Amino acid sequence: MLPIIIIIALLVNLLIETTDSFTVVVPRDQTVARVGSTVTLPCWISPPENAEVLEIRWYRQDQYSNPVLLYQNGKIIQAESFRNRSSLTLRSDQSGGLKDGDVSLRLEKLRIQDEDSYHCYVSGESAYDSGEVVLKVIALGSAPVLFPQPLDDGRVNISCKSSGWYPEPDVSWTSDERTVLRPGGVSRSRGADEMFSVHSWTAVSHSDAQLVSCSMSLKTGELRESRIDIQAVIRSDPSDPWKVPFIVLICAVLGLVGLILYKYRHKLTGKKQRDQICEDGFMKVGGDVNIEELRKHAVQITIDPEHSHPDLKVSEDCKKVRDAEEYKHTGEGFPYELCAVGAQRYKSGRRYWEVELAREHTPTKNYWLIGVTKHGNVRVKDRSAVTPSNGYWFLCSDGPNGFYISSDPKCDPSVSLSLTPRPERLGVLLDYGKGQLSFYNVKERKHVLTMKIRFPGAVSPLFNPGVGDQSPLIILDCPEPVETPVESSEPLLGNSSDA
Repeated sequence: MLPIIIIIALLVNLLIETTDSFTVVVPRDQTVARVGSTVTLPCWISPPENAEVLEIRWYRQDQYSNPVLLYQNGKIIQAESFRNRSSLTLRSDQSGGLKDGDVSLRLEKLRIQDEDSYHCYVSGESAYDSGEVVLKVIALGSAPVLFPQPLDDGRVNISCKSSGWYPEPDVSWTSDERTVLRPGGVSRSRGADEMFSVHSWTAVSHSDAQLVSCSMSLKTGELRESRIDIQAVIRSDPSDPWKVPFIVLICAVLGLVGLILYKYRHKLTGKKQRDQICEDGFMKVGGDVNIEELRKHAVQITIDPEHSHPDLKVSEDCKKVRDAEEYKHTGEGFPYELCAVGAQRYKSGRRYWEVELAREHTPTKNYWLIGVTKHGNVRVKDRSAVTPSNGYWFLCSDGPNGFYISSDPKCDPSVSLSLTPRPERLGVLLDYGKGQLSFYNVKERKHVLTMKIRFPGAVSPLFNPGVGDQSPLIILDCPEPVETPVESSEPLLGNSSDA
């Protein structure tokens, strides 16, 4: 009887050993993570057991022999493309780790190329199993940049551009009542980094909408959106940007008449110079702006005391400037001679800086001039000298006389603006490659205007604190941006890399 019991016990024990197994468990849903982030691909074995004595192999689709990570005999081997980016980790704070059967994979600094199906393969002496985790990598692109262009039929063609997307985003146009507008077209391109740039456009009339929005979105529901006030663009007033093409036309006609009447070479030369001057203009677009995107192009600006007016008081850190107490302004109008030049010079790329025009417990500055000047301009004599033809481009606040930009009498003796509220902090974006100088009301997060310029060479920042204000003009150090820099090719209304 005893031998039979022993035999039965042995058979039962053998049956238990041969059926001893585990199951690899992974989530059913795909895992979604952004480019540059860290992600955990969950995987564990059930019932729980110590996985330290097992082989753990994480590999991509059809790449079993070239695993992302291999854990074997207590050692970890990583694929070259995942070196220092992959490790075994805990799927949750409650996890017991390897000793509890948690074999989850951690991937850092995600790239577009990391998107794939990952197999979690676990094997022991008598059992093995695997599960598949799908990793979806996304990249949320830049806020769309809106750029209006008037058409001959009275409508406005609006261009919408954004870059840094993955996968390819959907584009939609809507009015202020969220009515869907039909796009005129959409073009897409893909860079060496595998990310998409998208350009869309639509034509809108003044009766279609007050505000027009362009949004770009991913299937995950994440989106970027920018809006523009169509009525402000279409509305005709003395400061309308569409006045510039008319001015250009008038200048060209006058030049042609002069050529026909006089027939002299020096007149022809004068016409060519005049035409070049009149190509400088401005666009008063308005609209909301993403200040964080602008600050991705921030640079450190300081004043060059040696090349600034002697009646200016410049701080030791060369960040603050104001009129000296002993200075007496005897002339009429704005004191253009009190100009300070930045120590930096630029002839490429995008550069952004901010200027504080209001301090706590003191009124907002009424008098100031901010812009850029041709490198080498160090002294200003009077108003006639600070023209685009002489290499000066700026926005000026002249107290009760209002705001105006630099202009040349040969084209337009006065281009005045109405800015409400008065800027307390002014942002300046120099886009040398596009030939544009843009100004922003930082506190209100609004685009003020963009000047179109043909830069003759290197340029430097330009400042003038005016006379009579309690506060100095202060050049700020911009805060660190919160997002990854993105390239764009249009003026930054909602967003725009250094060359």
